[in-house]
Amino acid sequence: MADASDLLVVGAGIVGLAHALAGARRGLRVTVVERDQRCVGASIRNFGFVTVTGQPAGDTWRRARASREIWAAVAPQAGIAVEHRGLWLLARRPAARAVLEAFMRTEMAQGNTLHDAHEAAALAPMLRTEGAAAAMYSPHELRVESRLAIPQLATWLAEHHGVRFIHGEAVLEVRTPRVRTALRELHAERVVVCPGTELGGVGRDVLARHALQLSRLQMLRVRPEPGFRLGAAVMGDLSLVRYGGYAALPEARPLRAELQAEEGESLSHGIHLIVVQSADGTLVVGDSHHNHASPEPFAMEAVDQLILRHLQETVKLQRCEVVERWTGVYPTGAATDCLIEAPDDATRLVVVTSGTGASTAFGIAEEVFGAW
Repeated sequence: MADASDLLVVGAGIVGLAHALAGARRGLRVTVVERDQRCVGASIRNFGFVTVTGQPAGDTWRRARASREIWAAVAPQAGIAVEHRGLWLLARRPAARAVLEAFMRTEMAQGNTLHDAHEAAALAPMLRTEGAAAAMYSPHELRVESRLAIPQLATWLAEHHGVRFIHGEAVLEVRTPRVRTALRELHAERVVVCPGTELGGVGRDVLARHALQLSRLQMLRVRPEPGFRLGAAVMGDLSLVRYGGYAALPEARPLRAELQAEEGESLSHGIHLIVVQSADGTLVVGDSHHNHASPEPFAMEAVDQLILRHLQETVKLQRCEVVERWTGVYPTGAATDCLIEAPDDATRLVVVTSGTGASTAFGIAEEVFGAW
């Protein structure tokens, strides 16, 4: 049959590429169809931060652990640089320290270490540890440059796994084994639809019952002074009430109340601090969260200023020059962090609904094929 594959993947973001890799590793002939000429969506607008520690207990944490190992194996093969490893979470408040102490008693803290401010100052001199209550270090995290890593991953899949890519064609209809694009008809024994933020596209009938929205986030690239090295990703107190692995702990409730009184404006904008570093020395900093069925594309300067304040309160910077600003967007609103739907035996629809695609996509894809 003309234009036939064993597996057809709709969408070339990280979720689609993860499924293409999982299929290729199983010896399938894989075709990926992407509506844009290159990846410009959520998969390149993030931190490139493969996060394990702090992910919600259960499926998300398990998928993140599996994804981290696949990233670690694939990155050197695909020529993807790991810019730095690990995570420092600086707790400024005693209530934040209590959350970290509780987290350290869970199985999810295996390999992590908790330090007082004096110890953290010696181990992580880039942190503003003066007056801090504690700092936790996790060795599990990886950081890649998303805008480079996603196209590098696609190129590697094409050159080393024979994955065929069709760019610049919107998929209009999926009736497995038939897939119709704006320009042609394709056939595949199995189809995985990874629509990302296209909630009204070919997956709309299945997704409609979940009442998903989109979360818009603001991010910045900051140039610090020459020679500044971060060494690991950095988070702060606000992350402890944002990330489910911490926020679900009973000890997080007093912290949330304290933050609501002291940082109510930041909470109202869904702000929590993440800082990572790129090869050129610049820092990627964020982020905020505003949910709507159709978010406006306009960023608010007041939100950027809040993010920058949290950055300067957490990291020792002599210079803080903003060189880029952008907004990202990802689906949200489901009861779980990921939707895996099976409209029929030969079709799967996969949507990450928590902004954790970079951290969990490889694990999700292995799960999808393991259960198929």
